[in-house]
Amino acid sequence: MAFEIKSIGIIGAGQMGNGIAHVCALAGYEVILNDLAADRIKSGLATINGNMVRQVSKGMYSEEERQAALARIQGSDKTASLADADLVIEAAVEKEEIKRRIFTEVCPHLKPEAILATNTSSISITRLAASTDRPERFIGIHFMNPVPIMQLVELVRGIATEDETFELSKEFVTRLGKTYAVSEDFPAFMVNRILLPMINEAIYTLYEGVGSVDAIDTAMRLGANHPMGPLQLADFIGLDTCLSIMQVLHEGLADSKYRPCPLLVKYVEAGWLGRKTQRGFYDYRGEKPIPTR
Repeated sequence: MAFEIKSIGIIGAGQMGNGIAHVCALAGYEVILNDLAADRIKSGLATINGNMVRQVSKGMYSEEERQAALARIQGSDKTASLADADLVIEAAVEKEEIKRRIFTEVCPHLKPEAILATNTSSISITRLAASTDRPERFIGIHFMNPVPIMQLVELVRGIATEDETFELSKEFVTRLGKTYAVSEDFPAFMVNRILLPMINEAIYTLYEGVGSVDAIDTAMRLGANHPMGPLQLADFIGLDTCLSIMQVLHEGLADSKYRPCPLLVKYVEAGWLGRKTQRGFYDYRGEKPIPTR
């Protein structure tokens, strides 16, 4: 009998993990939302519920569909709870050593035929796959943030990824109602290979005094018809994630044009990581965001 994906395990209950759980449950999958911290699971489930309530209020889903989707999601802080999952998606912080450690811990608990995926936005799929016991059944499934809203998913094969793994992943993304784009396994893949250098250049523009935060974001919103300015977007992504991706590009492609802006490094060192810490290129602690420079 052909292998079929029916149940999804998600490692990490943060912004990306709870977003993936949200869309999987609405698509009819049974979901295990796994995290080491019980409070993050509780917060993730609350976020999912709140986002679904908003979707119901907009007429996107019925109240019955919301309740049925929530009933399909189970939270767990035990790695062993992923034992019966057909597809496990890692959605942890964008640090290679952390992802490798997660794969080392989780692989012994997975059934042999389970597919293991990573939501990494920049790290080599081939290299991550080599740290697992199943490189043939390992793939990059990169969701965009916020997951319930964004239509695109990047699919990235490692050098060892089998055709069956690739085809099953395409079917999975399609069932979610998303559109997939296939990227080769190069640093930062497609979207972030293009997007993050633009954000980094906007930070250089601020760093060099060419314009203020407000001026730069206004210029790109009204001059390039972007839905939000690059500095506002950087805050939304997380400045630590932006820095990690630029470091992957700089180290992986050995080109000085990918050098992270020193101002980006300084903000991360200060702990000003954007919306998640209430401070980045904007200060979010008041009634409305205020530019910090």
